[in-house]
Amino acid sequence: MNAAPALGRRSLLVGALGVGAAGALGVAKATPSNAAVAAVAAVARPTIASCATWGAQPATGTVSMTGPPQKILVHHTASANTTDYSQAAAYSLARNIQQWHFARGWIDSGQQFTISRGGYAMEGRHRSIEGLGSGSSTVFPLGAHCTGQNSTSIGIENEGTYTSALPTTAQWNALVTLCAYLCQTYGLGPEDIYGHRDFLDTDCPGDAFYAKLPQLRSEVAARLGTSNPPPAPTRTWPTLQQGTSGFRVTTAQYLLRHSGRSLTVDGAFGSGTKAVVVSFQQSKGLTADGVIGAATWEAPLAVTCSQGQTSDAVRGVQTALTAQGYAVSVDGVFGPGTASAVKSFQTAHALDADAVVGPNTWSRLLA
Repeated sequence: MNAAPALGRRSLLVGALGVGAAGALGVAKATPSNAAVAAVAAVARPTIASCATWGAQPATGTVSMTGPPQKILVHHTASANTTDYSQAAAYSLARNIQQWHFARGWIDSGQQFTISRGGYAMEGRHRSIEGLGSGSSTVFPLGAHCTGQNSTSIGIENEGTYTSALPTTAQWNALVTLCAYLCQTYGLGPEDIYGHRDFLDTDCPGDAFYAKLPQLRSEVAARLGTSNPPPAPTRTWPTLQQGTSGFRVTTAQYLLRHSGRSLTVDGAFGSGTKAVVVSFQQSKGLTADGVIGAATWEAPLAVTCSQGQTSDAVRGVQTALTAQGYAVSVDGVFGPGTASAVKSFQTAHALDADAVVGPNTWSRLLA
């Protein structure tokens, strides 16, 4: 998996379960279909095993409530694709996750809900079931599953590694049901369901699982009795190749350095840069032609950046912001000044002003 700029929840889960992780496209946040969701027949509340039921230890600190949530984030645990689909195995998974998070100094499991490969839905963080209330709640427990999104999103862990494999039928059906119920409870639309990688530089929830998210949104829409969510907006990416130069090349060079490759950042696309691009494309299973087009930008070369990160990718963001007329320092530190500039840019281009530089923001910055 890609190295995250800060210690990620994904690597922690892998450590907890003793299994190595295996090896991005976001959609612009749409206004939730509250009226449509409220107008249809109720989605029955699924069975969710509480923390007490699966044997959780008490949280070591106060689990604060926040809300209302604006989105649902889908994750995978990056653990083994076990064939033990029993309830006992599901509860053991939940206990393992909590213990590892305790070992990291966290007060409780980071995610609000967990779904096992056997299709058992479980409360992750304490008070998550409390937050569901009677269907009219507007609060949920503050989680720790995605940096920059914890106060606005509900995280659902799905047991397994889904870089090439897919969830079991039982797990998939449980996820659809839980997402539909959460949308109904919190007034969200199917378009408010995202993958973890939409907001951070991570493989999660795996390439194969991530590719199924449009189907997840469609099936949730069917459960809610609404029309399918709108398609992702078309993104326009520049094409860079040997002989081109300018801030887009400089940005791409910073992003290539962020991917772990060595090259000089000079804004000139020479033979050295082409060789590095070929190496990056080969690592992603792309056509290795040395040309940076849409497929390469979204491999992703243009990784998601958010406040608190320090990296060459952030230098790429700052380079693009500077070229767009924003006064920021190209120092690689995503601090308040950079966040403010990103929000201003997003507002000016009718994007969700969340200060997170995902694929939609990147494509506009580089346009």
